[in-house]
Amino acid sequence: QVQLVESGGGVVQAGGSLRLSCVASGRTFSNYAMGWFRQAPGKEREFVAFMSRSGGTNYADFVKGRFTISRDNAKNTVYLQMNSLKPEDTAVYYCAAGRLATIISGYEYWGQGTQVTVSS
Repeated sequence: QVQLVESGGGVVQAGGSLRLSCVASGRTFSNYAMGWFRQAPGKEREFVAFMSRSGGTNYADFVKGRFTISRDNAKNTVYLQMNSLKPEDTAVYYCAAGRLATIISGYEYWGQGTQVTVSS
């Protein structure tokens, strides 16, 4: 079992930045690929960013150049640096972990989410 706890959400003006953190506990963090997803009110959950166990990354087109995923295996933490935020980035952001996850599928564990609100 892996427990994931996100933090770092909040309210920010358009053009601002936030850094989300997701701390994992319960298993060897480095054995898991990690992903970030988001869900806006009335919309389905969508993929945002992915980092493999070896450090490879993949991003949704709508965040390329603005968001950066990173991980610190010594701290059991994955981050999502979000710059140039837009009102349409408003959503609950979730991190997810999976030993065999491949970008948008295969996740075994999910966090509870952290709210990000971008005001115009």
